[in-house]
Amino acid sequence: MQTIFITGASSGLGKAAANLFQAKGWHVIATMRHPEKETELTQLDRVTLLPLDVTQADQVSQTIQKALEMGVDVVLNNAGFGLVGGFEAYTLDQIKRQLDTNLLGVFRVSQPFITYFREHHKKGLFLTITSAAGIAANPLASIYSATKFALEGWSEAMNYETDQFGIRFKTIAPGAMNTDYVGRSLTYVAHEAYTPLWNKMIAGFDDGSTNVIFSDPAAMAEIIYEAATDNKLQLRYLAGPDAVAADETRRQIGLQAHSEQISALYKINYV
Repeated sequence: MQTIFITGASSGLGKAAANLFQAKGWHVIATMRHPEKETELTQLDRVTLLPLDVTQADQVSQTIQKALEMGVDVVLNNAGFGLVGGFEAYTLDQIKRQLDTNLLGVFRVSQPFITYFREHHKKGLFLTITSAAGIAANPLASIYSATKFALEGWSEAMNYETDQFGIRFKTIAPGAMNTDYVGRSLTYVAHEAYTPLWNKMIAGFDDGSTNVIFSDPAAMAEIIYEAATDNKLQLRYLAGPDAVAADETRRQIGLQAHSEQISALYKINYV
């Protein structure tokens, strides 16, 4: 029986992945900031809940030590949140929190597992959730997009470093999902200069002009399971039609033409 360690498993894609891997016969170590509040995963066999805030270094070390005592085969870096709004409106603390969670949190969790896999397991797999915003950047999500682009580059580089030890890194880039992400994991920073652009983006979600298609997180979890079990050397897995479309468009017409398309889509005409 294989074991997967999942961060951010309290809701959304993380919980969907925990449910799927458990249903497939895996032992799931589901981590979250407040496991005492979880009521669904506690009812399942082969699911262990552990506390984890990826920004707290001491807790990361303690929780990973407990996990390693049980043995781990796959690490799913899923925890994160979205910071949206005009860049000039962000405070330095907000920027630091975004980087600390989405980027440094992945590094904190991954580093001790790399040592474990290299010294004791002689193999291992890291799956890191990035985003369609790590393929084509989104307006009003500059720092969020930066973290996702960074994770794509980090994962690729890590493959070159650790392939010699049988350790592989893959990314899963989801598009939009039908989750409570907006309510739970999205921080919007308002600024009157960017309100027209924000309103245009929201209207585009409603009328379909942004080409964003909200997918079921359970379907996205199937992509994660594929990445975990297909034994391929594939670096990135696209999850959701909007993520697939962004990747295909950028490859077919190139970065410049695609960026011009996005600029035209969100252009604000001031009178």
